[in-house]
Amino acid sequence: MKIAVIGTGNMGAGLARLLAGTGSDVVIGHRDPAKAASFAAELGSNVEAGGIAAAVKLADIVILAVPYGAVAETLKAAGNLKGKVLVDITNPVTSDFRGLVVGHSTSAAEEIQVLAPEATVVKAFNTIFSQLLPVEGRRGKVLQVFVAGDDEKAKDAVSRLAKSAGFEAVDAGPLTNARFLEPIGEMNIHFGFFLGKGPTVAPDWVQV
Repeated sequence: MKIAVIGTGNMGAGLARLLAGTGSDVVIGHRDPAKAASFAAELGSNVEAGGIAAAVKLADIVILAVPYGAVAETLKAAGNLKGKVLVDITNPVTSDFRGLVVGHSTSAAEEIQVLAPEATVVKAFNTIFSQLLPVEGRRGKVLQVFVAGDDEKAKDAVSRLAKSAGFEAVDAGPLTNARFLEPIGEMNIHFGFFLGKGPTVAPDWVQV
């Protein structure tokens, strides 16, 4: 199973590096193919790279690792998404990171599903800071990744991907539950950057 990571920002680069390090078959996609190729070369000769459409074409799972504001343009550049599992890791934050631009009656994940109706959208990784993607950054702790989606097979594939990277995958229900996960992601941003915790915190759903 090949995984395309679209974007080379903090989250995109972190996920690509993590997944490549665990032996996953990774391809980097970027609007600038040369930038994708340069980053892929850092990860090893087994990591492929190309433009967004080229990376999507090769992949079974596509991780959308771009800011929410860039999603529509990225999906347009992606071309044919039919049959792809599209992993939405975004939080639709305001420019000052203190609020959400989408919420209550919909979510970023649901809006992405509308924009990409032929793909199967799964929400995941939106509550994990990039600093916690490397195994050494977690200091021996197993962090939870909440996985929401309407297709059980797609959710299972994303859950297995999270587990292979050392996370605990938590079934968070249907895609509409992204309406709740995205505010949790925003609250995590507040803990990390506005309440003094730093970007090394993550929510944990505890069952007693």
